[in-house]
Amino acid sequence: MADDVKIFGMPAESGRWVLVIVGMIIQLCLGAVYAYGALRGSIEAFFKTHGLAPTAMDMTWPFIVFLAVFALTMPMAGPYIQKMGPKKVCMAGGALCGLGWIAASFAPSPAMLIPLYGIIGGLGVGIAYGCPIAVSAQWFPDKRGLAVGTTVLGFGLSSAIVSYSTKYMLGINLGIMDILKIFGIAFLIITVVLSVFLMFPPAGWKPAGWTAPAPKPGAAAKADFMRNEMTKTGTFKGLWLCYTIGALAGLTAIGIAGPVGTEVFTQIKATELGLSITDPAVAKAVKDLIFLLIVPFALVNGLARPIFGSLTDKLGTKNTAILAFALIFVACMLMYTNYTSGNAYIAAFAILWACLGGWLAIAPTATASYFGLKDNAKNYGLVFTAYGAGAVIGGIVSAQAKMLLGGYKPFFLIVAVLAILGIIVAHMLMKPPVKNTT
Repeated sequence: MADDVKIFGMPAESGRWVLVIVGMIIQLCLGAVYAYGALRGSIEAFFKTHGLAPTAMDMTWPFIVFLAVFALTMPMAGPYIQKMGPKKVCMAGGALCGLGWIAASFAPSPAMLIPLYGIIGGLGVGIAYGCPIAVSAQWFPDKRGLAVGTTVLGFGLSSAIVSYSTKYMLGINLGIMDILKIFGIAFLIITVVLSVFLMFPPAGWKPAGWTAPAPKPGAAAKADFMRNEMTKTGTFKGLWLCYTIGALAGLTAIGIAGPVGTEVFTQIKATELGLSITDPAVAKAVKDLIFLLIVPFALVNGLARPIFGSLTDKLGTKNTAILAFALIFVACMLMYTNYTSGNAYIAAFAILWACLGGWLAIAPTATASYFGLKDNAKNYGLVFTAYGAGAVIGGIVSAQAKMLLGGYKPFFLIVAVLAILGIIVAHMLMKPPVKNTT
C-alpha cells in the first residue's frame, strides 16, 4: 500500500522530496564541468610558467572530450542503473568523477588533461548523471517535470559555486592544481556518501490519492517503450534533433560568453573610465565584469530547470519545447541586431543560458512521459547523446567561431535559423507515440 512506504522515516509523499535534494547536491558536484571556463585561464597560465604555449584549441579539447565522453557513457550506464540500482552505479560514477579532478591536478600539459580530466571525469559524470534523474522521475509520476527540473538544478548552479570558490582560493594563494585536487576530493566524498540514499520506489507504488490521468478522447493509451522500440518512432527522432539544437545553442553561448562580452564591454568600459581601449585598466574592468556575470547566468541556468520542468507538466512537452526555441530565437536576434549593447548582451546570454537549463529538464521529462518508465534509464541515456552531439559541435564552434565566421556576430543569426527549425520539428514530431502491438 502507498501509505506503508517510508522514506527517511517519513511518508513517501513527503520523504521523496528529500531524495530530490540529495540528487540536486550530487548533480552540483557532477555539474562542475561547466566551470571549466573559469578554471581554464589559471590552468593555461600554470602551463605557461612551465615553458608551454597552449593554443585556444589545446585548452578547449579537454572540455570537449569531457562532454563527449559524458554523453556517450550515459546510454551505456542506463541498463546498469535498472539492473544494479541507482545507489551502486552513482557511487561508482561519483568516485570516478572525483578521481578525474584529482588526476587532472597532476597533468603536465594540456594534452594530458584529455585522458585525466576529459576521459576519467567524463566517464564518472556519464555513469552517475542519470541516477538521480531516474530516481526523481520514478518517485514523481504526478509532478515529474518539477521534480526532475529541481534535481538537475544543482548541475546548473555548480559553475557559479565552483567559479567563486576558485576565485577565493586563488586569492589566498592556493595554486590552481591544488584547487583541482581539493574539488576532486570533495566531489568524491560528497557523491559517494549521498549515493547511499538513492533508491527506486517499490513496484506499483504511486502517491496516495493520485491516479494517472486518462487519455484524451481519441488519443492512444500510454505505453512503455523499450529502447529498441523507442528508436523506431518519429517522436524519438524529433526529440533527439530538438535536444541537439537546444544543447548546441546553449553550450556554444557558454563557450563564447567571455570573448563576446570582452568585445561588447571593452568600448563601454573605456568610455566610462575615460581611457583608451588598450589601457590595462580597461581590460581588468571588463574581465571583472564578465566574471561577476557568471553568477546571474548560472542562476538563470539553474532556476530555469525546475521552471521549464513545471511548464512541461502544465503545457506539455511540445509546447514547452516550442517556447524554449522561441526564446532562443528572440535572444539571438536581440544580440545580432544590438551587438554593441551591454544590456542586449546581458539579456540575450541570460536567455540562452536559461534555455540550455530548460532543455536539461524538458528532455528527461519528455522521455519519461512519451516512452514510459519501464526502460526509462536506458531510453534517456540514448536521448542524452543529443546533448553530446550539441556539446561537441558547440565546443568546436565556441573555440573556432571567430576564425570560421570572421567574428562572433554571425553565430547568432545561424542559431536563430536553427531555432526556427527546432520549432518546426517540435510541432511536427514531438507528440505521444503510438506503440505497434502487431
